[in-house]
Formats: sequence, C-alpha cells, structure tokens
Amino acid sequence: MQIELQKRALPSSLMTWLSPALAITLTVLTGALMFGMLGFNPAQALYVYFIAPLLDSWSLQELVVKAAPLVLIGVGLSICYRSNNWNIGAEGQFTMGAILGSILPVVFYQWESPLTFPLMVALGALGGALFGAIPALLKNKFGANEILTSLMLTYVALLTLDYLVRGPWKNPEGFNFPESRLFSDAALAPSLIADSRMHIGALFAVIAVIAIFILFSRTLKGFEIRVLGATPRAGNFAGFSKERMILFAFMTSGALAGIAGIIEVAGPIGQLTPTISPGYGFTAIIVAFLGRLNPIGILFAGLLLALSYLGGEAAQIELGISEKTSKAFQGILLFYILACDTLIHYHVKFVSSKKKEAV
Repeated sequence: MQIELQKRALPSSLMTWLSPALAITLTVLTGALMFGMLGFNPAQALYVYFIAPLLDSWSLQELVVKAAPLVLIGVGLSICYRSNNWNIGAEGQFTMGAILGSILPVVFYQWESPLTFPLMVALGALGGALFGAIPALLKNKFGANEILTSLMLTYVALLTLDYLVRGPWKNPEGFNFPESRLFSDAALAPSLIADSRMHIGALFAVIAVIAIFILFSRTLKGFEIRVLGATPRAGNFAGFSKERMILFAFMTSGALAGIAGIIEVAGPIGQLTPTISPGYGFTAIIVAFLGRLNPIGILFAGLLLALSYLGGEAAQIELGISEKTSKAFQGILLFYILACDTLIHYHVKFVSSKKKEAV
C-alpha cells in the first residue's frame, strides 16, 4: 500500500478553512510530544504554555500588547501576498519605521507638543513605506527577486539601528549602554487603560483590520489586488498595472510595519535599543497565512501567535525551559500550515502496490 497525493480538479473550499484548525491541532500534539521528551508532564506544560497566560488581567493586557504589531504587520503582508508579491522583509520595514519615527524624541528631544506622537507615527509610516518601496522598485526596474531583496534589506535596517544606538544616538546619560535617550512623556504611546502597558497600538491594529477588510471587499483596488494575484494576464487585459500594484502593495505593507515599529518603541520599550523586536516581522508571515490572508482571520491569528510569546515566557519562568521554545512552536506551526495547505490542492489516495505494478 502506497500513499499518493493527487491534484484536485478544483481547490477544496472545505480544506481552505479546515487547514488552520488542523495545523493548530497538530502543533499542540507535537508540542505535547516535545514536552514529554524533555521530561515534563505534557498536560501541565501545555497548561502553563497556553492556558495560564489567559487567567489574569495583566497577562490579557500583555497579550493585546504583543498582538498589536503582529496584526498590523500581518494585514499589510496580506496585501502583498494576495497580489502575488512576496514581502519577506517586514522586520526591516518595522525597524526602519521605528528609526525614522524616533527622530523627534531622540534628535529633537527638547520639543514636546501634543503633535509629537502623531508626527512620530506619520514618520514611522513614511520610513516603513520608503524602505518597502526599495524591493518594489528593484523588481519593477531590474526584475530582481523581491524575496531576496526584501529579506536582505532587513539586515541593513537592523545594522543601521545597531550603529545609531551605539554611535550618534547613544544616550549621553546612559552610562555607555547602547541605547537612545528615554522618550519624553509627549513621545510615548497613550495608554488605553490607566496604569497599564496596553497602549493605543491595539486601537491602530483594529482600525487597520477594518480598513483592509473594506479595501478587499468594497473597493476597486481590492478587486485589482485579487485579479492580479490570481490571474495576472486577466489583470493586464483589464488595464491593471502590475508595476503600480507591486509598488502599492510593498509601500502599504511597509507603512503598516513602520507604524508597528514606532508604536513598539514608543509603547512597551520607551527608547531605541539594539533589539526592538522579538521577530515580529517574521512571525507576522505565519499570522498572515494562518489567518488565510483575511484581515478578520489575521486578527485572531495575531492573538494566537502573541499567546505563543507569552506562553514561552511563562514556560521559561515556571518550567525552566529555554526561551527559544516559542520559536520552536512558531516553526512547527508554520510547517503544519504549509503541510496542511497542500490538502487544499491535493487529496490523499491510498494505492495498492500490486495494482500500481500491474499498471
């Protein structure tokens, strides 16, 4: 008996929606096996990882804080992926948005105004959009592969941040630590709940979800995205410009990643440091696909992946497990998403070896 994958005549609409649930289930089962092999009680470890972080208000607020950048970046990436443009450099756009948006509180730190934070957000969006435009222009002008260019530019952004906080933007009162000045009160993200870390970034994420949902479902641009992503030749016959779509997708995606970046440093961190992200830009790729490139789905997927960060921290404290556990879970989840998505276009068939030999 052999197992074969046979191509479906049409993609399975049922598996399109069952695939994420199946991937999550397999991830949990694999996690239980992993914890058991490490010598932990799988039930207890999974409880610490997935349930305990949801049982107190502080953890729920922290869940929202971590989900906000994932959702912002994820909905931006959905525009790229739906239009068949592969932006893998959201981490770099996130970082560049944080850098450009931090010009006001770091370079012009003496200026405090009600306009400070809104201008920081605008600069963050500009920084992410301009950085996202680079791989788009390289693809349009030279046919460069956007996967490679956007990914490699991430390291340019990260090294730029490292240079700034160790050099010209280093805090003169920071005892030689590689970090910028602390942001003034006017430059900090407003809190949604008094005396909590849950900031306005959560509201930005919800607004982005609604805006992109309307873009996809109610506008001509959304129709253009779907057509060029599914059938580029039909898009060309309809008069849609592939080059303009590439630039639009990358700049919009970059702008949302840049907003996520400046809100992250103006919110939980409060200054620039060499590391401002635990990998949100890369994790958001998983968020986008787990949410089926649908803004509403991305909102829930962002909360789930944020839980993986919280669970990793809880497991590290209570069980003494490596901090890399959350990365392992995210990698396992991505593997199962890709594997289960195969069932959308293929179905499993058991073929008798004897029958195959006879043929």
